[in-house]
Amino acid sequence: MSDYLLIAQIVVAVALIVVLTLQVHGGGLGGIFGQPDSVYRTRRGVEKSLLQLTIALVILFVIICIAVVLITR
Repeated sequence: MSDYLLIAQIVVAVALIVVLTLQVHGGGLGGIFGQPDSVYRTRRGVEKSLLQLTIALVILFVIICIAVVLITR
């Protein structure tokens, strides 16, 4: 059982890395030199879907981690 959870944990971690990599957008070096990037804007389309998928994957990853810890005790 714990083998399946460990495999699921690896798969979810890789998926989370891929989603986070796709989510990075052009902040560039502007933030380093004081360019204001605090403009509020709503997320739409693919950006909103990636955010929701990221949240779901993080929750799933945490649940699997807790399950692995509880089972291996």
